[in-house]
Amino acid sequence: MTRNYDGLGLAELVRTGQVSPSELVEEAIRRIERLNPALNAVVLPMYDQARAAARGRLPDGPFTGVPFLLKDLLSLYQGVPTSCGTRLLQQVPMPHDSEMVRRYKAAGVVILGKTNTPELGLVPVTEPAIFGPTRNPWDLTRTPGGSSGGSAAAVASGMVPLAGGGDGGGSLRIPAACCGLFGLKPSRGRTPTGPDVGEVWHGFAVEHVVTRTVRDSAAMLDAIAGEDVGAPYAAPHAERSFLSEVASDPGRLKVAFTTRPFLAERVHDECVAGVHAAARLLEQLGHTVVEAAPAINGEAFAVDFLTLITAETRAEIDWIGKFVRRRPSPGDFEPATWALGLLGGAVSGADYAGAARRLQLVSRQVGRFFEQYDVLLTPTLAGPPVPIGALQPTALEEAMLKLVGLLRAGWLLRALGTIKPMAARSFDFVPYTPVFNVTGQPAMSVPLHWSAEGLPIGMHFVGRFGGEATLFRLAGQLERAQPWFGRWPPGLGDLS
Repeated sequence: MTRNYDGLGLAELVRTGQVSPSELVEEAIRRIERLNPALNAVVLPMYDQARAAARGRLPDGPFTGVPFLLKDLLSLYQGVPTSCGTRLLQQVPMPHDSEMVRRYKAAGVVILGKTNTPELGLVPVTEPAIFGPTRNPWDLTRTPGGSSGGSAAAVASGMVPLAGGGDGGGSLRIPAACCGLFGLKPSRGRTPTGPDVGEVWHGFAVEHVVTRTVRDSAAMLDAIAGEDVGAPYAAPHAERSFLSEVASDPGRLKVAFTTRPFLAERVHDECVAGVHAAARLLEQLGHTVVEAAPAINGEAFAVDFLTLITAETRAEIDWIGKFVRRRPSPGDFEPATWALGLLGGAVSGADYAGAARRLQLVSRQVGRFFEQYDVLLTPTLAGPPVPIGALQPTALEEAMLKLVGLLRAGWLLRALGTIKPMAARSFDFVPYTPVFNVTGQPAMSVPLHWSAEGLPIGMHFVGRFGGEATLFRLAGQLERAQPWFGRWPPGLGDLS
């Protein structure tokens, strides 16, 4: 069965003539058709394009002939809509491929469709109004995380061995943690954002993939890394291929660990237990492990982060309106998205610049911490995957958001503080990951722990800026010491 191979394994079967790309595509389509009704991971099938590509001459890349899915956000595919989870873009074909999609294609993958994402990628769960929630293969009542939740559910269920995603506040690492997968957020500037965007969310967001194996992540990063034309900045060039690092000895690393949340008050006991178990494993592997963490004013950080995101949301809504050539209205977006845009419209230039400056100072502070340590270990999340709907606005909040949206009264929303408790619920779930989107450092979620209920609990490792090589060496060592590839969600055989 093809799910027993990772992406590089399938590519080797193609290369040696044991299977054809068309056979892999048909098997992947069969699995999507069988599994997707329960999971709602794939929201835009592209089977005709995939079949045509598989029959044609594919590029000679590390993943030639391997089935692949794109996240329905940022990754533009010519002639196909990129909805970003919004009604306004749901039926609008894109005029060209984004540079990232061009590089995915050059790696040889065969793109079968696009995966579910929350509207504009704004929340750490995948429950857009236009497509409905994606469900976690490990427990259909729970979220696969977000915003790359559709991609993670697809990979965790075995539809495809790897899928595209982006990470602006944890959006690759969160779903990886929720679904028992490997997810690495590269350093800022490591992967391209062109040709239409210079930087996404003030440079917080970066695209890559979610995978079942470390080597698939490394090989794909080799294929897609590097600045594109007109890039505002670039990460330092790697000295060797990332794939070669996976099998390399990381040496004796100095690892700091903490279970203290940066942006919340409490962390679930299972996450604490997972960190302590990971720390013990690191010591057994010969690393120096010390309990320490950078000091971060969580409340101030959250306010500044939200200030920038609201302004970016306003800009995105305005851009979408210009793209579809009509003025956006409250009915075009979910109430919470529209409300964030209203708040963003009330953010002054000085507010935005001040928040950016303060977050850059946090980056300086965290950077000094990493002068003492090679890696920081935390839980990826504050708890196991939350139930579907747990982070949605309450009925009262939604009614208030709709009223304020109709009045276009961003000042009233700010005065009432309606967004604050909603944002706090998200930060309570993701109190670690956004910090390293701001600092731009590489960070990965590694599936090293499962709860007593059998739910995945990801462990979060952060490296120095430009230090993906160190993380891949460590991840490869952890994968060999405590393999996870053979773990599949229980009951999945009934669906497959």
